[in-house]
Amino acid sequence: MTLLETFEFLKSCHRRAPFLFFNGNTFAEIGRALSTALFHELSFHRRKEVSSAAAHFITGVLDLESMTGIIETLSESAEFKPGDRVKTLRGLTSGVVLKILDDGRIAWRPDGTKSELTGLPESLLLEN
Repeated sequence: MTLLETFEFLKSCHRRAPFLFFNGNTFAEIGRALSTALFHELSFHRRKEVSSAAAHFITGVLDLESMTGIIETLSESAEFKPGDRVKTLRGLTSGVVLKILDDGRIAWRPDGTKSELTGLPESLLLEN
């Protein structure tokens, strides 16, 4: 069984509602645990977002295309360079890379500010 088939099976179980109480959390948590284990090589924050996307798909809150897009995007590693457009994992803030620091962190400026933020590469995504 593929991971997608497993998530679809868990979603069908959720819809059948075999338990009287806390049905959604039961199957969503199984999906969360599976994705956490299978995506163990991702950083903590990316792994957390992947497991959240899986759980939201299983409970019917997120459609298939959105879930697969999120997982694919978070699974990619990016090579940042000055001038690249970036956004935070949740996409709430975007800006431009200013420089790559010696320790590998990224110095970037959020849009509309003069502030300079630093972050780990795994906390940012390239903006499309």
